[in-house]
Amino acid sequence: MPKVEQKQVVINEIKETLKGASSVVLVDARGLTVEQDTILRKKLRGAEIHYKVYKNTLMNLAFDGTEFEPLKPILKGPSAIAVSYSDATAAARVISESTKIMPALQFKGGVIEKTFYDDKGIAAIANIPPRAELLSKLLGSLKSPISSFARVLNSVAEEKSKA
Repeated sequence: MPKVEQKQVVINEIKETLKGASSVVLVDARGLTVEQDTILRKKLRGAEIHYKVYKNTLMNLAFDGTEFEPLKPILKGPSAIAVSYSDATAAARVISESTKIMPALQFKGGVIEKTFYDDKGIAAIANIPPRAELLSKLLGSLKSPISSFARVLNSVAEEKSKA
């Protein structure tokens, strides 16, 4: 198989990986030991995040005409791609947690819900709790005033029944 055809296969693989992605985060993983890389990959797999290292030129070609095109200027030096489909902040969060024990791992940037963020933006997004946790906090805050209102109504009804 000629080199051009081999490259096209990889480009198509990247494009297929990007379909339906809610977020794509690019990282520089230079300096990680094999053991650290294995730990990182295991954490990402556990969070259902696709993680792979591709050549920048192939990612550049795969990003053409997609919502991930803003990532092209940061494709310098070694790049690994982390793709999340369900939880848009999961890739950033898992990688951010890993940087605490793997300081060589660094954000380059990413696209989350069709919006480009630089390395600092991705690091800030990594602090956003998971969707399920946010929803439970929202429901808890909605439930509190309603239950307080119900208690007030109940006490008013009890006072009226006593009188």
